[in-house]
Amino acid sequence: MIRALVETASNPIPSGTRVDSLPLAGGKELRYAITSAGNQPVQGTVIVLHGRNECIEKYFETVRDIADRGFTVATFDWRGQGASSRLLRNRAKGYVKSFDNYASDLELLFESVLLPDCRGPYYILAHSAGALTALLAAPALSNRIRRMVLLAPLLDINGSRTRKMMASLAARTLRSTGLGGAYMLGGPHKMKSFAVNEVTSDEARYLRNCEILERAPDLAIGGPTASWIAAAAKAIKQINRPEFIETIRIPMLVIAAGADSVVSTPAVERFALQVRNTTLLTIDGAKHEILQEKDFYREQFFAAFDAFIPGTGDESLRLTG
Repeated sequence: MIRALVETASNPIPSGTRVDSLPLAGGKELRYAITSAGNQPVQGTVIVLHGRNECIEKYFETVRDIADRGFTVATFDWRGQGASSRLLRNRAKGYVKSFDNYASDLELLFESVLLPDCRGPYYILAHSAGALTALLAAPALSNRIRRMVLLAPLLDINGSRTRKMMASLAARTLRSTGLGGAYMLGGPHKMKSFAVNEVTSDEARYLRNCEILERAPDLAIGGPTASWIAAAAKAIKQINRPEFIETIRIPMLVIAAGADSVVSTPAVERFALQVRNTTLLTIDGAKHEILQEKDFYREQFFAAFDAFIPGTGDESLRLTG
């Protein structure tokens, strides 16, 4: 049964939104939502791809902002999180076998919903692990997606090189011995106080997102498992290979968060400089979740978005392609 969208007084469901689900193998389901464009003529469709441990409800504000620009907005919960089917008996664990499974989720949405029901051209707006998946899928999407906007893409995490190598080795070892479902970082989901959160400097938006999970705790997952970390490391390694970078043909706007303590901003900047038809913008002072940040930072994002996506603004950031 489809999990209804959850709204709160500070986070209402965008008007013109419908929610449904798509079947996955093994009786699993993928929950998705489509929001109609708020203005005519319709400029196309923006597909919003979430990061790890995020859900459709967290992006209501952003969906509304994009719909008001004349776009249909499509978004969904990745398998294993939000209100899509979980993959382990313990629902709290963040798990996936391969990021190729996430790319398959996006392909399923395209074939079943976007192409038959949503007007093109199609654009992607993706955050963190969602941006990593968008890059992984980019070669297959080159004839479908006109442009991509990637926010703080998960191309490396902060921390020492030695620590990251040890974590990756431990994750692969656990998975190879049948313990891929074991927690690697953290445990069951726990709310952090705003004072110690690492993802935004906007208290009101942070508390709004906490309220969603207080109202519907089943939308949250806990820490990543060994399998999730091993899968992410493999995807990062793959998309950083020069021969893979050569296959990325979609024009991109890559936006890094200058005060990101989750994802490595230098890694994002290095990657962006290697990819053709790519514009790089670093928003100084912004933390990891730029779309959940203070208006000062979100306005910088939307100024860049409007300049890059056809139909929303001027031509100053537009690329040929």
